[in-house]
Amino acid sequence: MMAFKECNTERDISLQWQIGEIKITRIVELVVWGNNAFVLPDAENELCKTLDWMNPHFMNDDGDLIFSVHALIIDTGERRIIVDTCIGNDKQLAVPDWDKMQTTFLSDLEQAGYAKDSIDTVLCTHLHVDHVGWNTMLVNDEWVPTFTEARYLFAKEEWEHWDANEDEIEIGPVLQQSIRPIVEANLVELVDCEHQVCEGVKLIPTPGHTPGHVSVHISSEGKEAVITGDFVHHPVQFSRPHWCSSADSDQEKGLQTRNKIFSMYVDSDVLIIGTHFSTPTAGYIRRLAGEDNYWLDSKSS
Repeated sequence: MMAFKECNTERDISLQWQIGEIKITRIVELVVWGNNAFVLPDAENELCKTLDWMNPHFMNDDGDLIFSVHALIIDTGERRIIVDTCIGNDKQLAVPDWDKMQTTFLSDLEQAGYAKDSIDTVLCTHLHVDHVGWNTMLVNDEWVPTFTEARYLFAKEEWEHWDANEDEIEIGPVLQQSIRPIVEANLVELVDCEHQVCEGVKLIPTPGHTPGHVSVHISSEGKEAVITGDFVHHPVQFSRPHWCSSADSDQEKGLQTRNKIFSMYVDSDVLIIGTHFSTPTAGYIRRLAGEDNYWLDSKSS
């Protein structure tokens, strides 16, 4: 179903960014390339190859787009927040490449200085399978919360949508494996799409990919960053925002969100950290010469 190839060469690369006093750390679970159409149906290889600014970091010589599945840790010094928890181990999923995965994600997290019991907040930008997997782990054939010392934050609109529209046919029992066990453990807090998580960390509504999709704005000492979630899946969408994801629930609204956010941050010093962007993962939105659209300047990040 995925027809992607795993890029093991990038999997162990660790990245960090400093936004004032706040540190952001990337923990990679999986890096893949190939089958552009699975995520972005309009992203034909020959069309992608015309955007040479993406090569080699975000696209290979054949025009195959490179995607990363990773979590991002926001460390304020007082709070440790993990944003999106990837796919997870042992999940029974209809996507062959993701079914019953076995990765070293938790040990990688600990090696980076963030043992799972040190995490106090889990923040999911939305509730798709590749953003909620490590919410839980399999212990004695039962799904139990992974981050037992944390509160799990979901946008209220997002949770209410999936709670009323659970569909296990295409992907698998995502809610049953990764969401409902933490709801039943009373670890979930439903919040507004503009919720202030703590000083320097707040949500911003970025709907379209899902009804209650949010991104994360970080600010400290005059520095700013935005963690995208999936309102933009790949840097190619900065240049081609009308290339919508096949997983967008409302493609028109998703396009409106991209146009709004891109125009808001273009030519600014706000660091854009992509939830599925491969190494170097972050950059600044700049205008594309001769066009109305943009590109991601990752060399300055």
